[in-house]
This record gives sequence, structure tokens and C-alpha cells, in this order.
Amino acid sequence: MASVRESYVDNIDEDLHQLVIFNLGVEEFGVNIMQVQEIIRMPEITRIPRSPDYVKGVINLRGKIIVVMDLDKRFGMASKELTEESRIVVVDIGGTIVGLVVDSVSEVIRLQGSNIDKTPEIITQKINAEYLKGVGKLDDRLLILLDLENIVNETAK
Repeated sequence: MASVRESYVDNIDEDLHQLVIFNLGVEEFGVNIMQVQEIIRMPEITRIPRSPDYVKGVINLRGKIIVVMDLDKRFGMASKELTEESRIVVVDIGGTIVGLVVDSVSEVIRLQGSNIDKTPEIITQKINAEYLKGVGKLDDRLLILLDLENIVNETAK
């Protein structure tokens, strides 16, 4: 599905993109702030029998039951222990509310569209290319920009 990533990057202009930046291990990832509802500390997560391995379970967030995904497992990476810095990024993807477990959330940034490139092939060998929109360049940092629709979609494996 390289054409989706390419069209995303081709359509980026000089507009500013507001991104929530979070960490998984030593890598920094970014998602569009318009898809982020809130960022919460780790609550008690109730496991769901026979769910995919990347689904940690569900939480009750102010009366709404929300599925929580482990991004490490979704990306085929080794899961890490939760820490005091671990957070759940609650996102809205086309009306579906999902929680994403991340190691930490660092900041919200504005990034010029001209500072976003197509995802290099070396990265797509580690993480399914369907999950990626591009790579943002901010000073000496590289930010992996995620396509949340494909991450949450059960068929994107």
C-alpha cells in the first residue's frame, strides 16, 4: 500500500502539522493531534480471553469501555514492562475509540509539511509499511509518523 503513503507525502504542503510525540523504546513516533482525545496514566486493564496478542484488554473510561492495544506487540516488537512513565494515548479513528499503550508521551509539536518525507525502506522492514505515513525531521530528530487507521484495522497485519 505504498501508494497511500506516497499520496500522503505528495499531498503534504507547507501547512503546519500538529503532532503528539511519544516513545516506544528509543524510537519517537508521532500521530495527528486531531485524532488524540486524551492521554491517561495506566489504569487497571481487564484482559479479554482469546483476543489478538496485541490487545492488552479493555478499560472503563468514564463509563465507556475502550479496547487497549499494545503498540509494541502490534509492531512485532518485544513488549516491555510498564513503568511510571507509561501512558495510554486515547485516539478516535473514524468514531472508533481505542487506547494505545506507549512507553511515554514527550510533547506536542508543530511540524512543517516540507519536513516530512516518505518512510525509508529500512524502517518498513521492522514495522509493517501499512502502519506508517512518513518520517518527520525536527532538528536532529527523526519522528516516525503513524497511520492510525491501519494500525487499528484488524486486517492490517
